[in-house]
Amino acid sequence: MWVPATVGTEAADQRIVEAAAHLPAYGGVTGWAALRWLGGVWFAGESPASGHFPVPMAVSSGHRLRPRPGLEVSQEVVTPGHLMRSDGIRLTTPLWSVGHAMRTAPNDESAVVAFDMAAFNDLVSIAELAAFVDTDLVARRGVERVRRVLPLLDENAWSPMEPVLQLTWRDEIVGAEVLMNRPVFDRSGRFVGTPDGIDPETGVYGMYDGALHLADNVRSIDVVKEAAYRRLGLEGATMMAGDVADRGAFARRLREAYVRAGRTPVADRLWTIETPPGWVDTTTVEARRHLSSYEKARLLAHRRRAA
Repeated sequence: MWVPATVGTEAADQRIVEAAAHLPAYGGVTGWAALRWLGGVWFAGESPASGHFPVPMAVSSGHRLRPRPGLEVSQEVVTPGHLMRSDGIRLTTPLWSVGHAMRTAPNDESAVVAFDMAAFNDLVSIAELAAFVDTDLVARRGVERVRRVLPLLDENAWSPMEPVLQLTWRDEIVGAEVLMNRPVFDRSGRFVGTPDGIDPETGVYGMYDGALHLADNVRSIDVVKEAAYRRLGLEGATMMAGDVADRGAFARRLREAYVRAGRTPVADRLWTIETPPGWVDTTTVEARRHLSSYEKARLLAHRRRAA
């Protein structure tokens, strides 16, 4: 096999293809790389801090693959039912791949992000993973983590930092129900906006502002939405990119938002998350999978954009 000298190795898809060419007679690309190949747009295979991630390969015991730069080899036994082909590349199935990504993640938070971003493109659901944990992942290394974070998973996060926002929120406000990307309406049923997270019990919403939100047009849209939420009686707290390393500042803003929200009687609220008649639900993997082709093209276009 050969690759023209003009082809670079920076693109994740190219690295996946070249890694797959090294597979022995049995096995497949797994983890983040398999999820990306199957349509997981948020699995870029790199980070600003560590650069390119190695492509994980599952080859099972008895099948040797010599280690080399850019390849991460797992010799866990993978049954044939968890292997598949997609566009000529041998992969592990979405459930095995997300399970591998979660089990080998550096911490629980990263494991939650991995699942939530796989669910973003409807590759896996919480119910499917829960069943998988109790059958195929029993006694596997790292399965305890997957089982531990199951109650923390969400099927409607729209970016990798939203699970971080949600987990930080839950840690700070114990017992809070934090719903991700739920549309908010006024009392007449008019759509107002979709905050990253909302506590429907108190009327506190949360947003994550990364570098994208610093652009003039995006920030202008954010300001307009914040004003609209405030007019309805919602109180917000924003997590900035700089808050990720030290989350104390966001925690303070969040608690202040709860204090402000507590001053508004429930009877005076002008907002609701109850959807009006005719509104199409897209908040769960199951709901999105059952959409018609036309509805998917119209309602899920943002989920097919490259990260």
